[in-house]
Amino acid sequence: NLVQELRKNKRRPNRTGIISMFSGLVYCADCGQKMYYSSTNNYKYEQANFFCSSFRKDTSTCSMHYIREQVIYDLVLEDMNRVFSFVRNFENEFAQSKMKAFNIEQRNELIAKQKELKKSKNRISAIDTIIQKLYEDNAMGKLSDERYATMSVSLEREQKELNAIIPTMEQELQHSIDKTESLQHFIRKVKQITEPTELTSEIVNEFIEKIVVSAPIRIDGKRHQTIDIYYNGVGLIDCNDSNEFANNFNKNKFQIKMITKEKTA
Repeated sequence: NLVQELRKNKRRPNRTGIISMFSGLVYCADCGQKMYYSSTNNYKYEQANFFCSSFRKDTSTCSMHYIREQVIYDLVLEDMNRVFSFVRNFENEFAQSKMKAFNIEQRNELIAKQKELKKSKNRISAIDTIIQKLYEDNAMGKLSDERYATMSVSLEREQKELNAIIPTMEQELQHSIDKTESLQHFIRKVKQITEPTELTSEIVNEFIEKIVVSAPIRIDGKRHQTIDIYYNGVGLIDCNDSNEFANNFNKNKFQIKMITKEKTA
């Protein structure tokens, strides 16, 4: 099984003390919170694991589940090799598939953000006009001083709040537009590195955005657990995409090693 294979290959993460290279990157798929790292005093690799932090704080918010660091290490290493092989052998197809996914997932979001930003800027300009009109009405006696003060203070507060959030809106909009650049940056990084035989903190932090861990399920008496690995700048890379391109690639007498992201934990 997986544990016996790992012991045979003697794969071990490069850790210092009780700090894991995956700390801060592992999330629970059910509650969305980070999973905490725990290791025993003798620091044996097989006894280090991540557990759901929500359950530890409040047992009603999630389930008591965990995943061993050993399993995460193996799955991330194998998935990196799968992804790197995929990108190198099918660079154009990979870029096209990811851009298609970006377009489908973010087109409506991008349009909504653009509309929201335009609406906020128009409202700021409109408030200036309204305040000027209120001032004129107050000067001509059409609006009482008390009423003018109340309305102008309210409008100025709204305008101030809009001015404060516009930079964030613009940044979010730019982040959506920068997806193409992030994709090309990811491809360049992959092409500059050899396929890793072991993981280091530097490699993990360079490529991994987050690792999402689902609660385990029992199938035929065995414990199964799925993790989704999100890469910086490109997100989740679907194994089905790489399998499809690999099948076509293999028809031309080439071989590419494909793996699954689900293992018996």
